[in-house]
Amino acid sequence: MQKVVFLKPLLNFFCIGLFIMTLSRLILFLIFKERVIQTENYWYIFPIGLRMDVILMCYLSFIPALFVVLTPQKIAKYVNKFLNFYFCFFLILILFMELATPQFIDQYDTRPNKLFLEYLIYPKEIATMLMKARPGTIVFILLVLVGVIIVAVKWGHKLFYTKSSPYLIRLALFPIVGFLLFWGARGSLTTRRPVNASNAVFSNDQMTNSLGLNSTYTLMFSVYSMKNEESSLKLYGKMSEEEAYARVKKYMDISENDYTDKNIPFLHIERPDTLEKRSYNLVIFLQESLGAEYVGSLGGLPLTPEFDKLTKEGTLFTNLYCTGTRSVRGIEAVMTGFLPSPSESVVKLSGSQFDFAISSEILKRKGYNTSFIYGGLANFDNMASFFNGNGVDNIIDESSFDSDNNTYAFKGTWGYSDEDLVVKANEYFKSLGDKPFFSLMFSTSNHEPFEFPDGRIELYEEPKNTVNNAMKYADFAIGKFFELAKKEDYFKNTIFLIVADHNTRTYGKNLVPVNKFRIPALIIGPDIRQDITYDKLCSQIDLPTTVLGLLGLQTEHPMVGRNLFTLPDSVPGRAIMQFHDINGFRVEDQIIILQPNKEPLQFKVKNDTTLIPMEINKELAKDALAHVVAPEYLYKNKKYRLRLMDKIVFKK
Repeated sequence: MQKVVFLKPLLNFFCIGLFIMTLSRLILFLIFKERVIQTENYWYIFPIGLRMDVILMCYLSFIPALFVVLTPQKIAKYVNKFLNFYFCFFLILILFMELATPQFIDQYDTRPNKLFLEYLIYPKEIATMLMKARPGTIVFILLVLVGVIIVAVKWGHKLFYTKSSPYLIRLALFPIVGFLLFWGARGSLTTRRPVNASNAVFSNDQMTNSLGLNSTYTLMFSVYSMKNEESSLKLYGKMSEEEAYARVKKYMDISENDYTDKNIPFLHIERPDTLEKRSYNLVIFLQESLGAEYVGSLGGLPLTPEFDKLTKEGTLFTNLYCTGTRSVRGIEAVMTGFLPSPSESVVKLSGSQFDFAISSEILKRKGYNTSFIYGGLANFDNMASFFNGNGVDNIIDESSFDSDNNTYAFKGTWGYSDEDLVVKANEYFKSLGDKPFFSLMFSTSNHEPFEFPDGRIELYEEPKNTVNNAMKYADFAIGKFFELAKKEDYFKNTIFLIVADHNTRTYGKNLVPVNKFRIPALIIGPDIRQDITYDKLCSQIDLPTTVLGLLGLQTEHPMVGRNLFTLPDSVPGRAIMQFHDINGFRVEDQIIILQPNKEPLQFKVKNDTTLIPMEINKELAKDALAHVVAPEYLYKNKKYRLRLMDKIVFKK
């Protein structure tokens, strides 16, 4: 043991940090106990919390571990001073964040996040407000911090000064220390992806889930997320907030009398054609990478016989374009109708993890059961956290399939097969009885390495694991889902939307490869016209507005997409496409291309692969810019939400 005494400061730092965060979690549990114990398995916050605390401490221990293990003894004096400062600084930061957490949760129903950082921009105003509103708390926090700083100055060198030890022994132990820290920071060596905030989601209560995290982690995650939040105003051109909103409204086909809140610029009433006594269920079956080029009924490869048969039972959209090239963009579009921005999708951004307008929250307020069903791990791309914070009651993912005693057919790299997904979903929908429900189902099989069970389809080509064969298997699962659903009572009272999240690999010679953005969508359900096509140019963001209008109930939301079934024929079609940092805004056969720090370009779309340069239409270019900068204003100013007065806010 004497030979590894040099690790003592690192162990002291690690254990003190764990002690602070564990004690804080226990205190938070006692403060909010009345709320927390209403959650099933609420005690999960403690093992989950310990795991997240270990992850944080491992990350924070990487740098000092390098110094402790690799520093020659002759400069140990300087290293000790650095270590003392480093360890004390981060322990005090951890303590401060946990001391500030109860008041932040009391106010915002979650742990400190991006909003906490935004407050630092106005320290004088915020400090004044806090001193007036919560003077006792502020004084207590200051006294504790001052006391801890005094203790750190007096005792820090005894806790955090490394002792001398043979250099060869330290070098020999370096691989072991490094491996343990890597393992701890990753959270697991057996899962495909590192543990993240979504792994703390175990209940339908956002606040309770947040107790399974720690506030230093949530704050650092917010800082990390900010790197994705590039400013469209800096990249593409300046436009005032008011002008951007006005230009977007021109394309919304909403009567001025139907806007309901001037503080939420696009909030409006969505009126159904017919009010139903019992509103319809809604199921969105989001298909991984199902581009139009693979769909037989859209002129693509003959890979979708089941989908093609179903087109006889509903309305097929033949001229629909996705907003982006990743799944989170597809989820963003079909669940929120939010315009794509230069930042990451709102699914991943910290400022939209709760109180963001999304179909699940809209329908939850109408009494719907809401769910997300996915064969893979829901923490991928932060989906679980986003859905949990925005009205999804039940998240059913790979872990739920695992607990069913391996009764499902096939588990691949990305999770359980699409066939397993539809069987699980059908069983879940049956269990809901007569309660109206909304569900987003998300497929996984059509994704590299294209794994699916044998014997389900006649292969389109050899070898088995190709994109074309995976497309055909995904189509097989679509057919099986409807085969199962048609036998159940819920089928006759459900609107179904089958739509792709995006195409496969997106590439092309044009600045925006328009042909790679074309995707299929099919709506089936009560009173839906059968065996017809909708041929007008339209966007993925139009779909949530369209299906909400079919449910037989009146809703209120800020989605800027158009209800395609009520859109007058005289209104030009429109599509919005984002390809990396290039944005395409298309109206009929004219497309404006916006590139960072360049003048806009305009082309005539002769066909999806041939764009002919045109003289710029300045008004159309401004409309295009408005659709790029508006989402930044909406996101940063928290103006893409539902009315807060309708929400139930829990406070201690």
